Amino acid sequence: MKRVLFYTVLAVSFALSAAAHYMRWPNVWQFAICAVAILFAAAFLGKATESVAHYAGERAGGFLNATFGNAAELIIAFFLVRDGLHDMVKASITGSVVGNLLLVLGLSALCGGVKFREQRFNVKLAAHNASLMLLAVVALFIPAAFAGNLSDKETETLSLAVAVILIVAYALWLIFSMVTHRRELADASADDEHHDAAWSKPVSVLFLMIATVMVAFVSEWLVGTLEELSHRFGLSELFVGAFLIAIIGNAAEHSAAVFLAMKNKIGAAVEIAVGSSLQISLFVAPVLVIVSWLIGNPMDIVFSAYELAAIGVAAFIAKSISRDGSTNWFEGGLLLAVYVILGIAFYLV
Repeated sequence: MKRVLFYTVLAVSFALSAAAHYMRWPNVWQFAICAVAILFAAAFLGKATESVAHYAGERAGGFLNATFGNAAELIIAFFLVRDGLHDMVKASITGSVVGNLLLVLGLSALCGGVKFREQRFNVKLAAHNASLMLLAVVALFIPAAFAGNLSDKETETLSLAVAVILIVAYALWLIFSMVTHRRELADASADDEHHDAAWSKPVSVLFLMIATVMVAFVSEWLVGTLEELSHRFGLSELFVGAFLIAIIGNAAEHSAAVFLAMKNKIGAAVEIAVGSSLQISLFVAPVLVIVSWLIGNPMDIVFSAYELAAIGVAAFIAKSISRDGSTNWFEGGLLLAVYVILGIAFYLV
C-alpha cells in the first residue's frame, strides 16, 4: 500500500512539474512544484540504486552507490554550469558539504541521542573521514589563495589539476574503504540482516534509468526558476545555492540518515552524512570543473572567503565531535546551532 502511494505521488508530482514548466505557470508555483517533485524523484533514484547494487555485488555496488548517491545534486549543478551560474554552483557545493556535516549529522545525533543515551560508531572510520575532509578543505583553499596572482588561463589549469587529483584521491578512498580495509572500517554496531532487493534485476536497472531521466528533467525545470526567484525575493545566489538547492537536492539522504540514527544505527547515519560530504567535495565538485571545461564554459575551483570559512568551520566542528567515535543529543544540538548561525550569515550577505 505504501509503495503504491509513493508511486502515485511520484507520478503526479512529476506530471504537475512538467505542466507547470511547459504551460508557464507563475514562477513561484513552478519552483514549489519542482522542489516537491525532485524530492520524490531523488528518493526513487536512491531506492533503484540500492536495488541494482544488491545484484551487482559488493564492489560494483559500492561504485554505483558512490556514483548515484549524489546524482540529483550533480544533475542540478550541471544545468547551473551550462547556464553559466558558476557562483550558484559553488554555493550549492558549499551548502551540500555544510548541510551534511552540520544539519544531517546534527539531526541524526540529536534524534538518535534523545532515544539512546549514547551511540557509538567506528573510530578508525571517523579518523579517515576527518583526514579526507581536511584534504578537501586544503584543496579548495589553495586555488583561492593563489588565484590573485594567476591569469585566467593559469587559474583554469590549476583548477583542472586540483580536480583530477581530488578524483584520484576519492578513487583511492573507495578502494581502501571497500576492498583492502573493508573489515577494519566496518560498523561494529550494524546488524547482520540481509534484505532482499526491492525489485528483480531487469526491473531495478529499468527503474534506475527512469529515475535518472526524471531527476534530469525536473532538475532542469527547477534551475530555470532560480534566477527569477532569487531576484523577486531579494535572495543572493550564495544563499539560494548554499541552502535552498543543497537541502532540496539531498533531502532523501537527509531523512534516511535521521531514521537510521533513531534505530540506533548511528554508524550508518554518520557514513551517509560524512560520506556524502566527501562525495561532493572529492568527486562531484571536481567532475563539474572538468565537465564545464569540456562544454566550453569553464568553471574554476576558486571559492569565496565566505564559502571557505563555512566549509572549514563545518569540517572542524564535525571532526571535533566525531573523533571519539560516539555521539549524544547535546553534540547534535551544537552542530545544528552552528548550521543556523551560518544560515543567518549567508542570508544577510
